[in-house]
Amino acid sequence: MTDGAGTHRGRVLIVAGSDSGGGAGIQADIKAVTALGGYAMTAVTAITVQDTMGVHGVHPIPLDIVRGQIAVTMDDIGADAVKTGMLGTVETIEAVAAALDAHRPDAATCPLVADPVMVAKGGASLLEDRAVGAVLDLILPRAALVTPNAPEAQRLTGIEVESLDGQRRAAEALLKAGAAAALVKGGHVAGHMVRDLLMTVDGEHVFEAPRIDSRSTHGTGCTTASAIACGLALGQPLDLAVGRAIAYVRRAIELAPGFGKGHGPLWHGWTVDPARVPDKP
Repeated sequence: MTDGAGTHRGRVLIVAGSDSGGGAGIQADIKAVTALGGYAMTAVTAITVQDTMGVHGVHPIPLDIVRGQIAVTMDDIGADAVKTGMLGTVETIEAVAAALDAHRPDAATCPLVADPVMVAKGGASLLEDRAVGAVLDLILPRAALVTPNAPEAQRLTGIEVESLDGQRRAAEALLKAGAAAALVKGGHVAGHMVRDLLMTVDGEHVFEAPRIDSRSTHGTGCTTASAIACGLALGQPLDLAVGRAIAYVRRAIELAPGFGKGHGPLWHGWTVDPARVPDKP
């Protein structure tokens, strides 16, 4: 996509771990950004052995390779937004923060959407306990938006998140910790309605919809954050980017293909119309 001056926009650098099952992580991020009209680049932080049943192994990428991926993509192609996901360790967080400081344009022209990935859908830990402080100290102050689910928000802030009021108090704490905005998601909060709370210094907005009864929810957090980053990269204001991302993920759950024996993946490609692809070259 181009802006009014003919300049291409929509470039998203994704800094996260992979998911061999394709439902979450880098794979979900690439699908979401592409489906929503952006251009995805990656800096892989870890390779996971993963399927719909859970995470069976995690293999961190050497730090010089993580830094190198960020450097070459930013210096050559550039980015209109950055999304971070699974970072895993203090050392990786430090390396990513330093690399973004060295190679990312200022936050106004290249906002960071931080998804503080901590636990996989199957329960495996994806962030060291000692790394929580590094997320607070190094990632949140650089973030235009942080997108925790309720358990992640509770772990970051120490505030119980079991209601909309808890989401609100956690979001306030995340802003005080340095994030420019916080989206505290309500999928883990009990109730027939799911409420996602977006808070900025200017106020709050609650996105509300009936809960979908589905086991195909693997990768919803990764997908939401990447969809938001894509919207920001395309020049959308934050509230519009968040609303569009939530609507995109909701439809992707409704149309989920039912793959796997556990928590299945979304249908990221529902925006793509096969009829528009030519039958012949």
